[in-house]
Amino acid sequence: MSHTPHELHEEFPEYAEKMTALKTSDAHFNKLADEYHEVNRMVHRAEAKIEPVADEAETELRKKRAALKDEIYQLLSA
Repeated sequence: MSHTPHELHEEFPEYAEKMTALKTSDAHFNKLADEYHEVNRMVHRAEAKIEPVADEAETELRKKRAALKDEIYQLLSA
C-alpha cells in the first residue's frame, strides 16, 4: 500500500483553478476541502505508522476520505 498522501490538487489536477475559486467563494466547498485535508492527513499518518490506529479505525477513515472526495468531485464537476 502506498503511503503517499492523496492531496486534492493531485487527485483532481484538471480542477485546480476551480478548487481555488470555490475555496474562496463557497463556504460549503471550503469546509469539505478542509475536512478532506484533515481526514487525509490522519489516513496518511496511520498508514505510515506515525500515529498507528486500529485497522477498523483506519478503514473507517479511508471510507470517510472517499465519501468526502466523492462529494467534492460532484461539486467540481457540476
